[in-house]
Amino acid sequence: MPSMSKTVALHTLGCKLNFSETTAISRMLENDGFIKKDFDEVADLYVINTCSVTENADKECRQLVRRIQKKAPEALVVITGCYAQLKPQEIASIPGVNLVLGAAEKFNITTHLKELSKNDSGKICSCDIEDVNVFTPTHSVKERTRIFLKVQDGCDYNCSFCTIPMARGKSRSDSIDNVIANVNEIAKGGAKEIVLTGINLGDFGKGYTGGRKHEENFFDLIKALEEEAPIERFRISSIEPNLLTNEMIEFVSHSKKFMPHFHIPLQSGSNKTLANMRRRYKREIYSERVGLIKLLMPHACIGADVIVGFPGETDQDFNESAKFIEELGISYLHVFTYSERDKTQALEIKPVVPIHIRNERNKILRNISYLKMQEFTNAHVGQTRKVLFEGENKNGMMEGYSDNYIKITTVYNKEWENKIMDWKI
Repeated sequence: MPSMSKTVALHTLGCKLNFSETTAISRMLENDGFIKKDFDEVADLYVINTCSVTENADKECRQLVRRIQKKAPEALVVITGCYAQLKPQEIASIPGVNLVLGAAEKFNITTHLKELSKNDSGKICSCDIEDVNVFTPTHSVKERTRIFLKVQDGCDYNCSFCTIPMARGKSRSDSIDNVIANVNEIAKGGAKEIVLTGINLGDFGKGYTGGRKHEENFFDLIKALEEEAPIERFRISSIEPNLLTNEMIEFVSHSKKFMPHFHIPLQSGSNKTLANMRRRYKREIYSERVGLIKLLMPHACIGADVIVGFPGETDQDFNESAKFIEELGISYLHVFTYSERDKTQALEIKPVVPIHIRNERNKILRNISYLKMQEFTNAHVGQTRKVLFEGENKNGMMEGYSDNYIKITTVYNKEWENKIMDWKI
């Protein structure tokens, strides 16, 4: 690209991990002389960091490229992220895409841009996912209040519906020393809360390519952060039920820094469906984990991911799953409608659930989630909780989250921004 004044706009699809990585890419580009713009503005360069968990994410990427072509036909377009690793040829064939960066190359974007011009069309820089073995720490900086810090990447699991191991490679993570160093840097910027993120967070300790003092695991990490980190609040973004140990739950129940908030993927409340999904637990383990959390922390917020319409899921299987979820002491659901993904083992499972039935089941669980969150919030009305307020939104309001993840909205007050306050729910 020419060395004159350059502008860049970035967009993220998908998970919190993607947001933290987009921020790292943005910092690299700004250090290379780019001036950052909003994605809706005209820029010289557009970078889309993609997800490929659902078919909708793929479609959204294609739509974004078409929008760019209309408003800035002379701009360069770079696509990276999971979709870029899984289907580079498909993305490269989209009119207007200049460069496709796979998992190993997204953090080398500035090098690739030096050789790129508008005449390049669909250039692919990627490698086999087996060759991706380096961990790159990243964190978001969009809001100085709450930061998403990546401490782990990749996954060694082989769930039958999931493309993430093919998109991100084997499980690998940072060292505790490096995480502490990154937290210290984040603290200097004034952040009050850090959300620990990863693809399979409970696998922390695997695959670190640098030196370690000894074998490390996720429990070691959270204990070290409790003792050494100059940050007031931590959250665990998502952790598999089989990797969330009783000692971790007990630790959080006594912690001064780790919030009473857990997000534990369930995917199904039917053991038959869990087996077809190749999950590494049964619903009884999930129920035990939730039971212990609620015993030690009755006020704790617990979220769950659930997939509806998985191949082979009968009405009986779904009803069993829905009943199990209704009886669980969880607070909310993230409901995903199953969508077929290339090269996954789920494609071989029959019978396929019709789309309209998948959508009906999604609505049922979304309704359960709404009622669960209402019940959880109402149970805390009148209580005083610690709330961390964020900045002003477009409507002149501000939002914050209590320690146990109850969302509070109130009229913006500058004095409350980035402050942890006692707040009556």
